[in-house]
Amino acid sequence: MADGLYIGIDVSKDSLEVAFGCDGEVRQVANADRAILALAAELKARGPQLVVMEASGGYERIVAALLWEAQLPVVVANPSQVRDFAKGMGQYAKTDRQDARIIARWAEVKQPLVRQLPDAQGRELSELLTRRRQLLEMLVAERQRLSQTVSQLIRKELNASIGSLERRLQKIEAEIEQRIRKSDLWNRRRELLESVPGVGKLTSFMLVAELPELGTSDRRHLASLVGVAPYPRDSGKWHRPRLTHGGRAAVRSALYMAALSASRCNPVLAPFYQRLLSRGAAKKQALVAVIRRLLGILNAIVRDRIPWRSSCAVPT
Repeated sequence: MADGLYIGIDVSKDSLEVAFGCDGEVRQVANADRAILALAAELKARGPQLVVMEASGGYERIVAALLWEAQLPVVVANPSQVRDFAKGMGQYAKTDRQDARIIARWAEVKQPLVRQLPDAQGRELSELLTRRRQLLEMLVAERQRLSQTVSQLIRKELNASIGSLERRLQKIEAEIEQRIRKSDLWNRRRELLESVPGVGKLTSFMLVAELPELGTSDRRHLASLVGVAPYPRDSGKWHRPRLTHGGRAAVRSALYMAALSASRCNPVLAPFYQRLLSRGAAKKQALVAVIRRLLGILNAIVRDRIPWRSSCAVPT
């Protein structure tokens, strides 16, 4: 086992179960700003190697942000990874106290990398993008209901709802664009991203807010973060097709739409896509490959701060 103190935090709406090491004290702390700040001060004094919590429906965001602002090494873990680890340890019982200890043990064994969390402006931008996605989902659902409705009264009500959602969506998108334009760094990054044929305004917004590693990581690491890195599933002489798994779903969805567009209009990626199809690749498999190539191009463009040039669009 690694040396040092590993903190596991199980987050719920009203409280936090904090495990000071996998075999140490477990303490309950209120999920409130004042209590979290007091916990941050105590942890700062103890100097832990890692402070790890699971993603918990958004309840973990303020906790992670306040601990990060206290300059603690915070990691927000994927709950399925921690749960699989618990099962592998033979731990099937599930309570908040046990979960906190399992998270601490997972941190000690797996040593996850600390990812820089967004600042207050970044968190607001991320929440605006999340709200935009929610409004878009509601709008799609209402339009689907309208297409299946005969009653004139219900159709009138649905049309009113659709109009309201469209106005709210436009307002959110205008606010997102305004926030990005106010930041020289974000606006320059957005211009660089949108210089690539196939990458539109909303994809650039998502990448600015949800993929801050762009330009500072290698393309293989980025593919893993987004969830488009193929994993082998081989055993002996048995070789199964490689699959992609996990990653940041919102970023992957945005890049999937960009890849669809790039597979038609991008002078580098469109021929690449057609070559894959001509070799027998399935369309979805070819599009995932386009996403990986696109990520490499975007990473190089942001890193070098040089807009798109098709003659130089070779990811490194």
